[in-house]
Amino acid sequence: MPLSTKRIFYRDYVFVVDENVYEPAEDSFLFADNLQVEAGDNVLDMGTGCGILGILASEKAQSVLAADVNPYAVRCAKENADLNNLCGVMAFMQGNLFTWLCDNAKFDVILFNAPYLPTSKYKADSWIEHAWSGGVSGRLVIDRFILEVPKHLKRTGRILLMQSTLTNVNETLSRLADCYLTAEVVARCPFSFFETIVLIEAKF
Repeated sequence: MPLSTKRIFYRDYVFVVDENVYEPAEDSFLFADNLQVEAGDNVLDMGTGCGILGILASEKAQSVLAADVNPYAVRCAKENADLNNLCGVMAFMQGNLFTWLCDNAKFDVILFNAPYLPTSKYKADSWIEHAWSGGVSGRLVIDRFILEVPKHLKRTGRILLMQSTLTNVNETLSRLADCYLTAEVVARCPFSFFETIVLIEAKF
């Protein structure tokens, strides 16, 4: 299936978004506005989607590995890296969270705009649903990520995790603390009367 011709713009970048890939929205732009990467960082962009965060990280990073469970997202991110002349900095992988990584792979920065919405389903029915479906509790993927992420983070590294107040931010902070990570909310944006999206930073 050819990629959609729909285009999204952010700063001086342009992103083509396939119909089977999550379109950057308020959470993506809050994340992008608060993304800080240092020169020489090795970055893992988990759940890359169209590649927006990985491409922005490539402004300074030594390398960016963009991964997604959705094959359409991986292909879309590759096209956008090429469109923005950043293919030389980025690599791409299809996989479910960390299952495809060797145990000793570690990163300076790990980014994850997590699927955080509670749904009536225990699993996603389509590729694009993987981008937002967090299962009945909304925490299905977030909790797996928190459990697995510490072994892939360098001792001086940082995790940036996006989620919603619909999915119990305090629970996330507590679970990160259980993994010996210090975590705090570093950015937030009201999304509706009932929901705020928040960006959490965690480090050892």
